Amino acid sequence: MHALRRALLALAILASCGAREDRNVVRVGHFPNLTHAQALLGHARTRAGQRWFEERLGEGVRVEWYVFDAGPSAMEALLAGSIDLAYVGPNPALNAHVRTEGNDIRLVAGSARGGAALVVSGTIRTDADLRGRRVATPQFGNTQDVACRAWLLDRGFRVTQTGGDVSVVPTANPDQLALFQSGQLDAAWTVEPWVSRLELEAGGHVHLEEKEAVTTVLVASARFLAGRRELARRFVAAHHELTAWMVAHPAEAKAEAAAELLAEVRRAIPPEILDRAWPRLSFDAAPPLAALEEFQRKAVRSGLLERAFPLDRLFEEP
Repeated sequence: MHALRRALLALAILASCGAREDRNVVRVGHFPNLTHAQALLGHARTRAGQRWFEERLGEGVRVEWYVFDAGPSAMEALLAGSIDLAYVGPNPALNAHVRTEGNDIRLVAGSARGGAALVVSGTIRTDADLRGRRVATPQFGNTQDVACRAWLLDRGFRVTQTGGDVSVVPTANPDQLALFQSGQLDAAWTVEPWVSRLELEAGGHVHLEEKEAVTTVLVASARFLAGRRELARRFVAAHHELTAWMVAHPAEAKAEAAAELLAEVRRAIPPEILDRAWPRLSFDAAPPLAALEEFQRKAVRSGLLERAFPLDRLFEEP
């Protein structure tokens, strides 16, 4: 992904050079997934000069968008001060919160639910059939990785970072598709549009769908909130407004998200995949406190979070 390489290079330059903060620029990270639809629409409108967020942030303010593969890398950029906000899954946000002793990360809004599933090959019909198989997740320690490991443990499988009864193999979403098609993966726990692509392009079937799971939240650095609170407040308000618009205009939102994914990954989503994927998603900007508490318990149980940590400081409305 050339866009990803360019974005990461830009972030590395910012971090290494200690560039002075431009207070008229808001830097936002997201992934090229339908579960990050608000960011996709915001990025698309910035690209097209329609400026959804910019118009609500104030005169002269620019938004710069950065595309990441998965949450842990986005959190590294946020902690380094290379971006100000990020659309990310719950577990990378929780990991960063624990790692910084609750000092550096703030969850400012919800974003998306659903759109995540365990897709399996035709040889897997029951949970027990997963024994001895290879299951992919997008990245070690990301939200789907935690959900997968916790689910397997709950079903009595021994799961370790290097093997166990089921091998959980962190694999980037585009690589999951090719490996699934070639038979080198037996299953994948991933998000849309990859769930639908594995179904329609690789012959997989959904074994488990996470219809109500929180898949995306909006987080900010504590430094950004402390130093530019009014900009943060306006961005979050614009995010709420865009979420409401998407719920009221699902067809237009779906089309815009698909167009932006084409711009970012240089490959169009076939209409049949888009039509299957979009109804699996729901968008809600309310901060999901109860869901995050439950997710933290799963992360600790699966060994991907060292300990539970109070979440009262994680949630902060600008």
